Order: sequence, then C-alpha cells, then structure tokens
Amino acid sequence: MKAVELIGEVNDKHQLQAQVPETLPPGRVRIIVLIPEEDEVGPVWLQGIAQEWEAELGDPREDLYTLEDGKPVDATR
Repeated sequence: MKAVELIGEVNDKHQLQAQVPETLPPGRVRIIVLIPEEDEVGPVWLQGIAQEWEAELGDPREDLYTLEDGKPVDATR
C-alpha cells in the first residue's frame, strides 16, 4: 500500500474535507485520522483562525495602519 499525507478539516457536519493531488486516481481509499495532541494544537488553531478571518484580513478597508505610521522600533525616543 502507498501512503499520501493530506491535511484535511472536519466541518460542523462531521464531514472530512481534503484536497488530494491530481495524480491520485479516483476510487476508494483508506483514511487514518490523526488527532493533534494538546501541545500541537497551537499551529492548528492559528491555521483555523487564519482561514476564518481570511476575508477580513484580505479586505483593504481593514488596513488601518501603513508602514509610514508610527516610529521604527529602534528609533530614538
């Protein structure tokens, strides 16, 4: 058997969604689900937040600050 690692997401309806490589032929597959341990949840949580906020973060109307605002961190005070 050949293994291919995928990143998927379980939605609110408890359905698994994942993008598979185009080289994977149609047909039945065997799926093994790995649930992250508590110490691994940080990156997964950040990825989930980024997906949830993607529309807001991509909206230029949400850009409140520019690079010209404020002073550089290493500037004299």
